Amino acid sequence: MSGHGPSLRRRLLLPLAWSWLVGLALSTIGAYLLARSSANSAFDRSLQDEASALAAKVTWSDRGPLLDVSRQVLELLSWDKADRNAFVMLDPEGRALAGDSAVPLPPAAERQRSFARPVLFDADYQGEPVRGVVFSVASPMIDRTVSVVIVETRHKRTSLERDLQIGIVLPALGLGIVTFLMLTFSVRRGLRPLRDVGHEVALRAVHDWRPLALDKVPAEAVPLIERINRLLLDVQHSVTLQRRFVADAAHQLRTPVAGIRVLAQELERELAAESAAGPWRPLLGELGRASERLTRLIGQLLSLARSETALTMNAEHQPQDIVPLLREATEQIVLQGLREGRQIELDAPTAPVVARAHPIWLGEVVNNLLDNARRYGGEHILLRVRPAAGGGAEVVVEDDGPGVAPEHMVRLFEPFWRGERADLRNDGGTGLGLTIAREIVERLGGSLRARSRPDYPGMQFTVSLAA
Repeated sequence: MSGHGPSLRRRLLLPLAWSWLVGLALSTIGAYLLARSSANSAFDRSLQDEASALAAKVTWSDRGPLLDVSRQVLELLSWDKADRNAFVMLDPEGRALAGDSAVPLPPAAERQRSFARPVLFDADYQGEPVRGVVFSVASPMIDRTVSVVIVETRHKRTSLERDLQIGIVLPALGLGIVTFLMLTFSVRRGLRPLRDVGHEVALRAVHDWRPLALDKVPAEAVPLIERINRLLLDVQHSVTLQRRFVADAAHQLRTPVAGIRVLAQELERELAAESAAGPWRPLLGELGRASERLTRLIGQLLSLARSETALTMNAEHQPQDIVPLLREATEQIVLQGLREGRQIELDAPTAPVVARAHPIWLGEVVNNLLDNARRYGGEHILLRVRPAAGGGAEVVVEDDGPGVAPEHMVRLFEPFWRGERADLRNDGGTGLGLTIAREIVERLGGSLRARSRPDYPGMQFTVSLAA
């Protein structure tokens, strides 16, 4: 639906999701830097220790500096399954005295600083990046110096970095996912009472204005529900006043309208005694028909106003066989239709058709539907009663008249609407019959649907009643 903001769950979870993603990104970066620093620190210390140990094996003689280590030690120093190691011992001019002369050399400045402690550097060896260390020592007796350089490829470092990163990131990712799922579940569970309230409102009948329960509503939503309850009470009070006004006004109008009818009849008799024909006769006939229509309108208004209280408070809403009720309630209007040349047929099964209904108001519904068909429908009218598939009953009123145009179907149940140019028709209708019928059916817990051309060849009203 358009026109509404994001859901409350989205408002709550979206900031948490962004916080989680930002935290995951920061933890990944931190894990990468930490793993890289830890791996380099461990391997660098090992490399520096090797350089210090190798430099400690330098001996000084008349022939120059010598490396006093066995061949096996040198092979062990340069042998590794994962990494390629190499070393070289240099004189101050950079000439190799022992080891591999292809070992990359650090800058001269680095060698100058390496007399105090081993100095680390990065370089390339045989096409691979390596980590190196240089450690320079001087002879205590003669003015001679040498530098020991050891280089090592980075395979084990990279593997250790990756293992550390996986060891840090994967638990953080798993913990983050579990935490986010728990937050999602908690938010959904916290919002469940609001969804239950919405579901309760959706299942309520149109005129059910009972206050909403507050016992399971979160404390933050209590003011909202309380305001809705006050609004329901205000609406109920307003509608009650409106209906009371309509009932009182209609009741007060009955007496003067009845007086007008009586006076019109008396005037017609007196004038008829003086003259059998005259220009006054059509006027008196029109006056009688207008007063009759006004009487019918007042009666319909009273029915509309009284239906709410009667159907809400009356205890006669109970499952019962509705076929006898319909036969009795529609007898008079069926006879009236036959006198007018209309064929009104009742199609009902011999077995009982049980539904929840009110004996008087259900008859009012069907009478209004039949009266609507008699006034606006065709020559053939059918009243059909059938048990519903899921329990209850369906009462259908059909006619073969012109029906209602599709663009006017939405206004069919509006009060006082009688179609296009209703002011030019003298059919005696009030425009309240269908409104009253739908009001009563909904208060009985049922529904009233209408179909017309082109879906149905004429007009069809279907009343669905609950079991």
